[in-house]
Amino acid sequence: MQQSEFSLTIQPRFCETDALGHINNTVIPVWFEAAREPIFKIFNPTQDLSKWNLIVAGFNFAFNAPTYFATDVIVKTWVSRIGNSSFELTQSCWQQGKQTAQAQTTMVNYDFTTEKSVALSAEIRAQLELLTGR
Repeated sequence: MQQSEFSLTIQPRFCETDALGHINNTVIPVWFEAAREPIFKIFNPTQDLSKWNLIVAGFNFAFNAPTYFATDVIVKTWVSRIGNSSFELTQSCWQQGKQTAQAQTTMVNYDFTTEKSVALSAEIRAQLELLTGR
């Protein structure tokens, strides 16, 4: 089934390039985090940091091709797995129709006061399922 996804267009900045003229390998994970903002709003609609309730539990990253300055990059994001208190996002960078990077990020619904994971509510689960194409 076709996966529902959302995307963010990034305009690479000159300062993000390395000595080889590529976008530095430390930059793309930052772009991926920026592209996760719609997910953050599902869990914390007001973006109130005192009520933050997500942590990154794991991050798996692959570079497929160089990403360059001066050409827009599309970051695509979708939910690839939903668990009890965690879920996985798959994200990819695309430049001129070519996938340049991909990552899987495991995120956990988390209570910082008790320092424990919290089961996903039915409402949040339903919103995440809309982003899987189910």
